[in-house]
Amino acid sequence: MKTILFTGSTDGIGLEAVRMLVGKGHRVLMHGRNANKLEAAAQELGVTDTYTADLSDLSQVYRMASDVKAKHDRLDVLVNNAGVFKAPNADRRTVNGLDTRVAVNAIAPYILTKELLPIIPKHGRIINVSSAAQSPVDLNKALPSTGLKAGSPSPYGQDFDAYGQSKLAIMMWNNVMTADHPNHILASLNPASMIGTKMVKEGFGVAGKSLDIGRDILVEAAVGKKFERASGKYFDNDRGNFGNPHPDANNMRKCRNFVQAMDEWLATHLSETCQAGDSLN
Repeated sequence: MKTILFTGSTDGIGLEAVRMLVGKGHRVLMHGRNANKLEAAAQELGVTDTYTADLSDLSQVYRMASDVKAKHDRLDVLVNNAGVFKAPNADRRTVNGLDTRVAVNAIAPYILTKELLPIIPKHGRIINVSSAAQSPVDLNKALPSTGLKAGSPSPYGQDFDAYGQSKLAIMMWNNVMTADHPNHILASLNPASMIGTKMVKEGFGVAGKSLDIGRDILVEAAVGKKFERASGKYFDNDRGNFGNPHPDANNMRKCRNFVQAMDEWLATHLSETCQAGDSLN
């Protein structure tokens, strides 16, 4: 039995993957942004360990990690599944002055992973959900040094631009952590394009393909044999195999530059927003 923290698990492929993992006997820690939805989903699945956090507020991410560590001294698998494409006020800067997609899809899972690594054992897995949509990261937009006022316009002109950059960003830090933490398994994946999630319905206005497609690969990534030696690899579920992401994800110089910029941004801009006891290291 594995202990698995699964973010974004109140609906869509996250909820269905958790349902399957619980059915297989694993202990799942569920996360959601909406407390009522999280409570209802957890009650339905018989899960008792839940964490409510709005991942667009990075101080809540640190607090969530602290809460997990207070209750658990071991976490076998972390699935960074939570993601945003289009949402109310997504074109406005978050409380931390970031684009919502960048905050939720890339920076929040980076923080959560760094904070929880001490309780993830050797060969423990960190699974990062990316996308087939990947575009080069503009550091001036992703990590702005000016114009940080919450509620001001996002630096991105289009939802897809912000989303594509955020989904490449999560792969870039995944590959840096892979190099720096060889005893852990860090892998990224595209669960499949245009599956019937809330994100696809809201963003593109179509029903999408069966959720089972994404559910099955997330469960396999979390506990299956296919990902036992997948560290640093990218699984493209549109093709059904490990493949090549955007070239920037495999350019270690660019990846380390992005991670360095992200670390510096967090240290500079979050020092006053994190609660006492939260860590920036």
